[in-house]
Amino acid sequence: MTQSRQLRLGAFMRPVSIHTAAWRYPGGFADANFNFGHLKRFIQKLEQGRFDAFFMADHLAVMNMPMDALKRSATVTSFDPMTLLPALAAVTEHIGLIATASTTYNEPYHVARKFASLDHISGGRAGWNLVTGANPDEAYNFGRENHPEHADRYRRAREFYDVVTGLWDSWADDAFIRDVDSGVYFNPDRLHVLNHKGPELSVRGPLNIARPIQGWPVIVQAGASEAGRQIAAETAEAVFAGTNNLADGQKLYADIKGRMKAIGRNPDHLKILPGAFVVIGDSVEEAKAKKKKLDSLVHPESSLANLSVRLGHDVSGFDLDGQLPEIPESNASKSGQQKLIEMARRDKLTVRELAQYVGGAFGTLEMIGTPETIADQMEEWLFTDACDGFNIMFPFLPAGLDAFVDRVVPELQRRGLFRREYEGKTLRENLGLPRPANQFFPD
Repeated sequence: MTQSRQLRLGAFMRPVSIHTAAWRYPGGFADANFNFGHLKRFIQKLEQGRFDAFFMADHLAVMNMPMDALKRSATVTSFDPMTLLPALAAVTEHIGLIATASTTYNEPYHVARKFASLDHISGGRAGWNLVTGANPDEAYNFGRENHPEHADRYRRAREFYDVVTGLWDSWADDAFIRDVDSGVYFNPDRLHVLNHKGPELSVRGPLNIARPIQGWPVIVQAGASEAGRQIAAETAEAVFAGTNNLADGQKLYADIKGRMKAIGRNPDHLKILPGAFVVIGDSVEEAKAKKKKLDSLVHPESSLANLSVRLGHDVSGFDLDGQLPEIPESNASKSGQQKLIEMARRDKLTVRELAQYVGGAFGTLEMIGTPETIADQMEEWLFTDACDGFNIMFPFLPAGLDAFVDRVVPELQRRGLFRREYEGKTLRENLGLPRPANQFFPD
């Protein structure tokens, strides 16, 4: 087995743990999701561990679940990513800074300007997670009565990408000559006015900020539906995948990379990073005991409500000890819904068992064991074309994060699977991604 390939590692950090009960775990910080001091400590620990990126999901509404469940959630309050990440950029030097920005409830000019600013502030470490929005309640916060249909959201998202990247290319890299003697600040011949007029969007431009240091911030995508896979193949440079077993990981990897080949994109220019919920112990038994303790802190109201959100359908009236009945198609996340339905059928899970699983780690890939067994699993995924790395989800903080950096990272480094030092200064350089040419000034 050749060691030429190395893992890329992101950290899923909003919420700081995907696990519903993480804030209750002994030794944890109950306010970690909304405490800058804690977040500063976390990202600096990740940078010590040479992580590629700090990844922030974002939601534009409080989760649509019953109050008895919502009152138990630590994610009802969190910082706006584009306020937090520039602050974290100032206390780090190498780690990438990736944030979600919805194409459904934003305008392209806002997104282009904010991420270009972050890229300059951080020295070229910004990444944009392009999402269409899965929570129907977001519509009510933006003067709408209904969440757009899935196909409509993706149609707008594809055009949104074209506009944002076009705005990032408003200025040639050498546009700002700043000639003090002549008094000329920029060369007008190196400025492009976009004048975009499409089915969904009309944006004149140009962007009132210089081209990002990376050319474009790294484009990240997380959808796994048919539409999500296609937009990833066309636009993404990293995919936050939701596969939770090796066979499904291999299928998704082959599918998206195959779509890239079909449209003439280099498959190496996209990194597929499944989410991995990692619990570490001195033995497999100890790690399982930690997970069991953590799961025991999930209140039944939370697990059922989370399952309802993920399925896009209220499960409170179901027979909890029976099999999952037929679920109608949802206007929320299609890939997330389908994954859970398939899991319930395959593993013959009762509704109660499925809810317990989702209420804990949201049904993602779990790696529960020693540093050695976790490294074994990661190595297998990497070398059987199921991933290019992982987005790590910590079970509780700070202990879960510290254990990964102090124990798993050295084991991966010992095997030659992970860097000992950052390769470059920008997120693109560290991920092994090319800097895109300016589509209007290719020279």
